[in-house]
Amino acid sequence: MSPHFIFLILLLLPYLVLSSQDSDDQLIPPRWDVYDNGKIYDITHRITAETPTGISQTGIGSDYLRLHDSMRNGSDYNFSIIKLPAHSGTHVDAPGHFYENYYEAGFDVDSLDLRVLNGPALLVDVPRDTNITADVMKSLNIPKGVRRVLFRTLNTDMRLMWEKIFDTSYVGFTKDGAQWLKDNTDIKLVGTDYLSVAAYDYLVSAHRVFLKNREIILVEGLKLVDLEAGIYDVHCLPLRLFGAEGSPIRCVLIK
Repeated sequence: MSPHFIFLILLLLPYLVLSSQDSDDQLIPPRWDVYDNGKIYDITHRITAETPTGISQTGIGSDYLRLHDSMRNGSDYNFSIIKLPAHSGTHVDAPGHFYENYYEAGFDVDSLDLRVLNGPALLVDVPRDTNITADVMKSLNIPKGVRRVLFRTLNTDMRLMWEKIFDTSYVGFTKDGAQWLKDNTDIKLVGTDYLSVAAYDYLVSAHRVFLKNREIILVEGLKLVDLEAGIYDVHCLPLRLFGAEGSPIRCVLIK
């Protein structure tokens, strides 16, 4: 090797090392909420250690995701184990959530109708000073024939889904609001913006109204920020968890 070539390598070596470091620094994973300038909106909350759940005041905790095998510790691959509450973050309820006979009979998330969970949907704004009562449902004037409705409430303004503490003051359906929806609309998919579709004081009664006939599917904890009210196509897919009365779900809106 000629002295001239060696000198050239020594001269360029610092720049080659710096270039390699810069390349490593560019390993930044993309994380989007909006795709193609507003054609697709991800309305699913990201699962983190602080994702809220109704059975904890500190979120789901860091143990929800654990490396069983780690390349850093000598394994040939990384292999994680997931452990989290079925009703945390953005999730779906199956009829067995509030009916023991349905639970025993197997009406789990694997039995939910994907035709209900996918299709045209209406995003509506609920008055910010109230739960979703029968009077509120009347005032929304949702047309007959609309089968999927996403209800945006004060929960979104207060960013309750971004807090790890379970806040019992959240907005939700009252029993009479659930009954009015069931009796006077064609809605089969009800989506809300906190962990429970039912207001805390009506937690059991409103859920039981919705789930009694096994026709209405409840999707809870949706991320409905920075969206215009109106018609979208919604696509929601739960995990096929045999025997589970709830499941995390990925939901997107397409304009």
